[in-house]
This record gives sequence, structure tokens and C-alpha cells, in this order.
Amino acid sequence: MPVRFIENRILLFLAELQKFAALAVKALRRIFSPPFYGREFFRQLDKIGVGSLFIVCLTGLFTGMVMALQALIQLRPFGATSYVGGMVAVTMIKELGPVLSSLMVAGRVGSAITAELGTMVVTEQIDAMRVEGTDVVKRLVASRLKAMLVAMPLLAIVTDTVAISGGYIIASGYHISPLMYWKSLPQFMRFQDLIEAVAKPTFFGFLIAMIACHVGLGVSGGSEGVGTAVKRTVVLASVFILISDFFITKIFIVFR
Repeated sequence: MPVRFIENRILLFLAELQKFAALAVKALRRIFSPPFYGREFFRQLDKIGVGSLFIVCLTGLFTGMVMALQALIQLRPFGATSYVGGMVAVTMIKELGPVLSSLMVAGRVGSAITAELGTMVVTEQIDAMRVEGTDVVKRLVASRLKAMLVAMPLLAIVTDTVAISGGYIIASGYHISPLMYWKSLPQFMRFQDLIEAVAKPTFFGFLIAMIACHVGLGVSGGSEGVGTAVKRTVVLASVFILISDFFITKIFIVFR
């Protein structure tokens, strides 16, 4: 029956949400308690941060160039092309920079975390660690979460910087002076915008890490289950990044 089907889906969703919340709370608590597994943390930081630099720089560069091109076309009839730098900066720093960099990391790193943990579950390495007395959440989840919380804001800042520079490349081709381009940035930006630019990717990084770890540790069904879990991680992380972006933006607007 349709009613029973909907009821079962809601119950499954709530049960999954409870497991996710429990894992998130455990991971957050273990971030601040020893042992800290420093080698694992720096290994994950290298994979997440340094490994994602190329894709976020490429994304930022061409996004900034497209933004500048569109802004120049729209502003030229009004003789307001001097504001193109500010428009590119405020759009990238507040919205597109955090969102696009997070989506790239979700596809690249989130899927890798799920595949790695899922493979460990399927090959019973997780069970062996538990038998040895190892805190799985502390070693595998908390280290990845901590690395993601550090790397994601830095990647967003790199994306914003490259995007603004890409916008300048296009603007210079339309005879916009460097002084005019860079001087328009502070006219559009406020200090709260910079806080928002760091807060958003930090929260998105939390979502990516926790969704990837939650789905990865819940893998079943062998290698086929790992593939299904990877696809699920990318979809869930991307959807929740877009949804949470709206609510975070709304909160910052309310407290502006």
C-alpha cells in the first residue's frame, strides 16, 4: 500500500539519520582526545588538500573567466564595466567558490573515502581492527574529518583567488585597467562576506567527510556494494551541499 510504503521509507530515513548523527558526534568528540594519529592526519590532508588543488584551480579559473565575460556583456550598455571585478569577487567568495570547490571535492575525495572504507569493510579489515582493540572511529573517521575541516576552507580560498585572477585576465582583454578592476573589490565586499566564505566550506567539508565515512562503513554486498556506496556518497554529498548552502546563506542574511 502507498501509505505503508511511505511510512517505511520515513522510518528507514530516520534510522539512517540517527546512525549518521551518532557517528558524527563520536567523530567530533574524538578529534580533541589522544591519540591523534598525526601521520594518518597528514596523509589524509595531503590526499584531500594537495591532491585536489589542480581540479579546484581549474574550476575556479574558468568559472571566474565566464563570470567576468558575462558581467562585461551585461554592464557595458550601462557604462559600468568598472564594477566587473567586484561582481566576480562577491559572487565567487560568497557562493560559487565554496559550493563549486566542495562539489569537486565531494566527487573526488568523498568517493575515494567511501571506496577505501568500504573495501576495508568487505575484506574484514575493520573487524580485525576492532578485535585488536583499535578505535575505528578515532583512527579512520576522526582523522579524515579533521583533515577535511582544515583542507576545505583553504581549497575554497584558492578557488576564489584563482577565479578573481581569471576574471582579471578577461577584463584586461576588454581594456579594463588593473586599478579599476582591483579597486572595485572592496566596494562590493564586507567583512561578514569573508566569514561566510570560510564558514560555508568548513560545514560542507564536515558533510562530505561524514557522509563518505558513514556510507563507507555501512557497505555490504561485496565489490558491487562498494560501487553502489560510492555513487550514493557523491549524490548525497552534492545534494546536501546545495540544500545546506541555501540555509546557511539565509542565516547570514538574517544576521547581516
